[in-house]
Amino acid sequence: MLPGIKVRELKKLPDERGMFCEIFRDDWRDFFEEDRIVQSNFSLTYPGMIRAWHRHSQGQVDNFVVLRGALKICAYDDRPDSRTRGELSEIVSSGEKLQIVQIPGYYWHGFKVLGNEPALLVYFVNRLYDYHRPDEERRPWDDLTILDPTTKRPFDWNRPPSR
Repeated sequence: MLPGIKVRELKKLPDERGMFCEIFRDDWRDFFEEDRIVQSNFSLTYPGMIRAWHRHSQGQVDNFVVLRGALKICAYDDRPDSRTRGELSEIVSSGEKLQIVQIPGYYWHGFKVLGNEPALLVYFVNRLYDYHRPDEERRPWDDLTILDPTTKRPFDWNRPPSR
C-alpha cells in the first residue's frame, strides 16, 4: 500500500429493522488526523465505467465509502522525488464489506465499477470545491504512461489485483 493511503473497516449493526452504520466520526483522529472534513459528495457510476485519473495539488484528501456495488480503487505515485515513484495500490471496496478508503490527493487516483450493478459512492473531502479554480488535474483513464509495477506495462483496469 502506498504511504498515506488508509482503509478503515466500518461496522454494520443489523437488527430486525434493517441496518445502521457510522461512516464518519469526527473523533476518528487516528484516521483523519489533522484534516477536517468540509464537504461530502455522492455519485452513481454505471457498470464497467472508469473514473480516472485525477489528482489534487492543493492538499485535498478523498475519503471514499462504497454504499452499493463494488469498485476497484487505484492510486499511482509519479512524484519525481518520491521513494515510491512508479508504485500503484489497488483496493477493492464494496457495499457488502463497508470501509472508508482515504487517498491523499497528490496520488493519481480513480476507480472502476466491478460487476453488473451501478456503484453508489459517498465521499468526504477536506477542501471545499472551488468552481473558479478547481483543485484537479486530469489524465485519460487509459494513459499509457501509468504502468503496472508488476508487469511494467500500461495499467490494465481489467486485470485482477496482484496479491
